[in-house]
Amino acid sequence: MGQQLTMTPQLQQAIRLLQLSTLDLQQEIQEALESNPMLERQEDGDDFDNNDPMADNAENKPAAETQENSFQETTVSTENMEDGEWSERIPNELPVDTAWEDIYQTSASSLPSNDDDEWDFTTRTSAGESLQSHLLWQLNLAPMSDTDRLIAVTLIDSINGQGYLEDTLEEICAGFDHELDIELDEVEAVLHRIQQFEPAGVGARTLGECLLLQLRQLPGSTPWMAEAMRLVSDFIDLLGSRDYSQLMRRMKLKEDELRQVIELVQSLNPRPGSQIESSEPEYVVPDVIVRKDSERWLVELNQEAIPRLRVNAQYAGFVRRADTSADNTFMRNQLQEARWFIKSLQSRNETLMKVATQIVEHQRGFLDHGDEAMKPLVLHDIAEAVGMHESTISRVTTQKYMHTPRGIYELKYFFSSHVSTAEGGECSSTAIRAIIKKLVAAENQKKPLSDSKIAGLLEAQGIQVARRTVAKYRESLGIAPSSERKRLM
Repeated sequence: MGQQLTMTPQLQQAIRLLQLSTLDLQQEIQEALESNPMLERQEDGDDFDNNDPMADNAENKPAAETQENSFQETTVSTENMEDGEWSERIPNELPVDTAWEDIYQTSASSLPSNDDDEWDFTTRTSAGESLQSHLLWQLNLAPMSDTDRLIAVTLIDSINGQGYLEDTLEEICAGFDHELDIELDEVEAVLHRIQQFEPAGVGARTLGECLLLQLRQLPGSTPWMAEAMRLVSDFIDLLGSRDYSQLMRRMKLKEDELRQVIELVQSLNPRPGSQIESSEPEYVVPDVIVRKDSERWLVELNQEAIPRLRVNAQYAGFVRRADTSADNTFMRNQLQEARWFIKSLQSRNETLMKVATQIVEHQRGFLDHGDEAMKPLVLHDIAEAVGMHESTISRVTTQKYMHTPRGIYELKYFFSSHVSTAEGGECSSTAIRAIIKKLVAAENQKKPLSDSKIAGLLEAQGIQVARRTVAKYRESLGIAPSSERKRLM
């Protein structure tokens, strides 16, 4: 004798829907609506209660268990359902075991609407322009011979997304047909013309040339122009190593003068191609909305992201009992699949709501005070609180997002490992990263904090972190080492 879990089609569908992101789920729902005539979308203003055959035996039935038993600050509004005239037409052999009307009331007032003055449809729907197409557009406006235009197109193809020429002029010249008899001087002359295109600095072969091209396009009356051009032409390596004493000696400048020259150079863009956005915008649709109302944190599902479905009452009424014809069997199977799909959607929403509620309960400090108040949290903690397996929690927190007053975060963001404190407590890695970021922001830029110094400051606050751990957290924040953070005040 033994026990085993059978992966029924219903269970497989529920698991698959659970791990889908909101955008993928919307596509899945649309495919289900197109393939199953028994499913239909509830439009605004429709009488959901009187037309939905899925509400059988659902009079005065609560939508979902209230989450206030362990978290009084979180409230979930539910609706009751009533029987309709359709209930007599549903065959008894197809019992209804779900109610899609079990929904959570939500308010998405914090999300932009089409009526908002700040809502720009173009910036949210238009595809980005590539750097090559932007340069080719300028090339079409420039008068030049057919040969020069061929050279220019080849050069533009060799410019990478950052705006730099990847291939050498010799390699580009060697790639042309010998019958064209194109010389290296011709290629270089065309390159100089392309380097006058926008964005400024495009087509450069080195960082120094890129910055020099941008300086040449500035007004001639710009202060410290000559010194900045000399700096990027002759001493770019010393600037990169931040050897300011050597720069002051070689350029014969005082500290304040060198600072102004460096400020002019730092106002330039070392990656001019990045100004032209070539990738399509990526959208994040929050699954859960968290807001504060009267000192309570309210957790609500974003119902605007997921359309509500119901069974078509007219088609469901065509299903006849004890009819084994092919048409009736098809309709019966479609009705059963519609019920399974709606039940899986409801299960997904309820699981997501439970997990989000527990996360908000655990991380109220973060919502009130920010990253530094983030508490340690692992999947096991939430799984134990909601009575589910860790794998289920992992699925429900992947590619699911929470809209909070502090921004939109993936649910996995609220999970972090812990570090022991001197008092025997625990501090989350997210909070430590926030403290490191704060320390670096307040440091003396002439003498930036080293990793060892940061570890010492954390230890003074009771947080025991090794230097290697500080370096790992610093790199994850995109903060450069102390040698690269040094500034000339």
